[in-house]
Amino acid sequence: MNGSNHSVVTEFVFLGLSNSWEIQLFLFFFSCLFYMSSMMGNLLIVVTVTSDPFLQSPMYFLLANLSIIDMTFCSIAAPKMICDLFRKWKVISFGGCIAQIFFSHAIGGTDMVLLIAMAFDRYVAICKPLHYPTIMSPRMCILILVFAWTIGFIHSLAQLAFMVNLPFCGPNELDSFYCDIPQLIKLACTDTYKLEVVFIANSGFISLGSFFLLIFSYIFILATLRKHSLSGSSKALSTLSAHIIVVVLFFGPLFFLYMWPLPSTHLDTFLAIFDAVLTPFLNPVIYTFRNREMKKAMRRMFIQFMGFRKKSLNGFIEAQNFQVTIDKFSVPNSQFS
Repeated sequence: MNGSNHSVVTEFVFLGLSNSWEIQLFLFFFSCLFYMSSMMGNLLIVVTVTSDPFLQSPMYFLLANLSIIDMTFCSIAAPKMICDLFRKWKVISFGGCIAQIFFSHAIGGTDMVLLIAMAFDRYVAICKPLHYPTIMSPRMCILILVFAWTIGFIHSLAQLAFMVNLPFCGPNELDSFYCDIPQLIKLACTDTYKLEVVFIANSGFISLGSFFLLIFSYIFILATLRKHSLSGSSKALSTLSAHIIVVVLFFGPLFFLYMWPLPSTHLDTFLAIFDAVLTPFLNPVIYTFRNREMKKAMRRMFIQFMGFRKKSLNGFIEAQNFQVTIDKFSVPNSQFS
């Protein structure tokens, strides 16, 4: 979008979350805590999956990529929100605003496809276990990942296509802490009612379609599990419950942020914070505590790390003792003169 041709607005001003110093201080510590926890938790999952030989399966490959997506998503708006909390003038350039919209929708679209791929993986593992190695081959996993990112970028470009010819010539204040289409489209110097309806319909079709596809697939898988023995289905049920919780947490805020026709409220702001900071933190927590293999792998990695540190410390102590022994029996050259 060429700002000189279509718009006289070169920057947007965020009104922020609150003018109260106490609330800003609370939000600062709250956001910093959960942002750092999200990054560390998702990074822990990625390191555990890539380093543990017992987790080299398609399910954990997809889980590691979901954690990478969560780390990327929570870094789009959260760092600037944290930095802006104590700034009187919260400004973002026109290009920075468009970049936030593009990457948030690209990552969101990729996340949707990846969640569907994870549901498909569980369907094949439970309903067609003999064909699982053939269907979910390493080549298929790479194709799924490439397809997910491709769909994500296409979805984001399609969303931005609605705004290509919109003129921005008047107010430039956004009642939010980040840029997104529902807030930005209201600042256009033209009638955008039809465009808002198209945007809601487009977002609704994608979100609702993906959500119901996931829910129906998990219902079908749970119905299949009832036919299996209790000992064989308890592990799968634990994994499925984690997947379902993550799906609900991911799509819940989207329905209110992009499909709710009412004007913006404080609930939208709360859900936006929840979506930007809390959801990426809750995903690794859910997948860790609801998955026995992940807990065992993290325990093994912790034991190996502590063992490595102990060996390193013992080696350092032995080297120091050896050096002290050499110094003790060494004779200065001056004594032979």
